[in-house]
Amino acid sequence: MPRIEIYTKAFCPYCSRAKALLETKGVAFEEYDISMGGPKREEMLQRSNGGSTVPQIFIDDRHIGGCDDMFALDRAGKLDPLLAA
Repeated sequence: MPRIEIYTKAFCPYCSRAKALLETKGVAFEEYDISMGGPKREEMLQRSNGGSTVPQIFIDDRHIGGCDDMFALDRAGKLDPLLAA
């Protein structure tokens, strides 16, 4: 099972939507709440090449982008293979 990481903020509708999609796929993920900034926010910025919006989603250390990017992968039939790796 791949390692899925998602950087989120409280009350973010895009974060909720992304997590809901992952939950419907039945995969576990590690969530990092960066609402208060701190070292995890800096880590996210570095890993996502400056991507400052949330969520920022990683599958096996591969940056796949945000909520819209993940839904686009799903529509294209490319998300399930990443989650099954």
